[in-house]
Amino acid sequence: MMPAAGGCSVFVASEASPFGPVAAVWGPADGRPQVRRVFVTRPGVAASRSARMAFPDAEERSCATVDGMLGQIRAFLLGEDVAFSPEIVSLGSCSAFQRAVLLAEREIPRGYVSSYGAIARALGVPRAARAVGRALARNPFPIIIPCHRAVRSDGSLGGYQGGQEMKRALLALEGVPVTRSGYLGAEALWHGI
Repeated sequence: MMPAAGGCSVFVASEASPFGPVAAVWGPADGRPQVRRVFVTRPGVAASRSARMAFPDAEERSCATVDGMLGQIRAFLLGEDVAFSPEIVSLGSCSAFQRAVLLAEREIPRGYVSSYGAIARALGVPRAARAVGRALARNPFPIIIPCHRAVRSDGSLGGYQGGQEMKRALLALEGVPVTRSGYLGAEALWHGI
């Protein structure tokens, strides 16, 4: 159900997951619900708290579309192969560069990773590996846009909004081998970008 006209225009809904709660901030856009931000629980901070801090006026409410998307996130975090619809998210708050990075990241298939540098080269800005890393660190849609699939050029994990342990666990769910010291094998690198 869409909110009544004149009511609150930003809502927050959450779902339990094996990694702690996941929260989605959403609102109506062109007569349908659109997710503006997804929060994962990070070490010491629950996703719902992060959502409330970022959107203090958001009303607790959901709808079938958002519930379905949160259910897909939960299934993904339980290890299922889920294909998220890109239409559910709003990239309007992202810069043109971040949008390009997120769309490139979305193309990395399950079970593979790419590096920040490879993404930068694919975007035609070969010296922008750090900028790619920053764009992914601020990914407003973790899980839906799988930023855990980007690593450093040396094969080490790099950062993740949910913490390195969550990144390691997400890669393991996808069958990507990570050594105890936090490095990936070359067989996991995807060269399609």
